[in-house]
Order: sequence, then structure tokens, then C-alpha cells
Amino acid sequence: MFDLVIQTTVNAVIASSFTALFAVGLVLIFGVAKVVNFAHGELYMVGAFSTWYLYSEMGLPFSVAALCAILVSTLVGIFMETVLFRWKRGDELGGLILSVGMLMILQVAVIYLFGQGLMKNVVSPLKDSWQVFGLPNVVVPYQRLLVLVVAVSALAALWFLLQKTRIGWALRACADDPMAAMLQGISINRFALIAIGISAALAGAGGAVMAPLVQIDPDMGHTVIINGLIVIIVGGVGSISGAVVAAVFFSFFHTFITTFTGGIYADIFVMLFMLFILVVKPTGIMGRHEKV
Repeated sequence: MFDLVIQTTVNAVIASSFTALFAVGLVLIFGVAKVVNFAHGELYMVGAFSTWYLYSEMGLPFSVAALCAILVSTLVGIFMETVLFRWKRGDELGGLILSVGMLMILQVAVIYLFGQGLMKNVVSPLKDSWQVFGLPNVVVPYQRLLVLVVAVSALAALWFLLQKTRIGWALRACADDPMAAMLQGISINRFALIAIGISAALAGAGGAVMAPLVQIDPDMGHTVIINGLIVIIVGGVGSISGAVVAAVFFSFFHTFITTFTGGIYADIFVMLFMLFILVVKPTGIMGRHEKV
């Protein structure tokens, strides 16, 4: 039992890092561009498919394939902001509808390019595993540890960007008070583009490192977008720190309950937990009314 608890804890930590990486991207888009991007899960899917194609089909090194996948996801995100979201700024419902349309377009594009049928699988470039604390029954593949390292590094870099750089200060100003930011000479269009580019890159990075761990198919973004929305609602819409805290709660609850009871009970418990938080604190754990 002790080994199982340790194994589940490690799994929950890794799941927390990925969930936080994905949810923070959603928060960043909403905070700066004021868009609930339902196609964010498809940016994750684009990252995974790009990694599969470049690594498994084209034979590029995994690191190169992953970097290219992040670039592809970023370019798709920039396209979405420039062509779609920019013209619906201030119309959150219109932006949401456009994101749903983009979701469908990306799914159809992937099916057209790579076909529909058998799910794609990526062989992990990291073959070995880490024996946690020397316990014989607690083993974590290095590929899963890579997810943790990439997610924590990306989140730390984002924190530094937002807290310590002029670009980050401008992004936060756009999220806090767009009108005041414009009066200070800050271009909302420019920084909305930067925000969505960063968000798409985070989603693409998640897809790239998760590609060897999941089965890749056009619908793979559905589960992660639902989980991401739950996390940002519980954490407080617009709060990056809230999204990180909620991602930890969500992942630990879901992982432990799934391990000891089953996935269905885990889903039910998570939804009840979300409802409880919203009843007790309607703005979420650290909600700040659309602040980043």
C-alpha cells in the first residue's frame, strides 16, 4: 500500500504540472484577449500530431520535432488571433463561437492530412525509468519526468516574463485595464497577439512532450479542454496563480480517486468539488475579476 501511495503521488505531481501548463495558457488568452478559446485543446492536438509526423514519420530527432511542433502550434494561434479573435474583441460570445468553429476546422484539417482510423503512436525517445527512492515497485518513465521538467520550466519562464520584464508588465496592464493601457501607449492588438502566441506555444509544448504517452487522434483535445476549463473556473477566471493551485488540487484528487476507486467516481467528485467551491466562493479560489 505504501508503494502504491508513493506511485500515485508521483503520478499526481506530473499530472499537476501538465494540467497547470495547459490551464495557464487558457487564462492568459482570456486575461489579455478576452477570449474563451475552446480551440485551445486543438492547439495541444496540433503539437502532438506535428511531433508524431516529424519524429515518427520524417525521422527527425525528438527534440527538433518537439521544437517544430511548438512553432507550428504558435503559428496556428497567431493566425487565430489575427484572422478571427481580433475582430471580435469585446464580444466574448462571438469569440467563443469562432473558437468552436476553429476547433472543428483543425480537426477536419488533421483528418484530411493524416487520415482517420487507427490512432497514431509515438515511441518514447527516453527508454529508461527512474526507481523512486529506490523502491522496487515505484517506477516512473523518464518520458513522464520530461513532462514535469518542461512544464515547470515553462511556467517558471512565464512567471519571470510576467513579473520581471516590460513585456510582462504590459501584458498584465492589458489584462487589468485595457483602456488605461491604451492611454499609456500600449498596443492591445500587439500584446493580445503575444499572449495568444505564448498560450499556443504552451499548448504545443504540452502536446509535444505528451505525444509518446498518449494515443494521438483528432479528438484528443476534448478531455484536456474540459479539464482546463474546470481548473480555471475553480482557480478563478483570469488568475494564473489560481489556475496553478486549482491544477494541483484537481490532479491530486482525480489521480488518487481514480487509482483507489475508479475514473467515473473521480469525475463525479471533481464536479462536486467545483460546485462546492463556486457556492462557497463564486469567483473561484483566487479569482480577481479577469486579472492576470
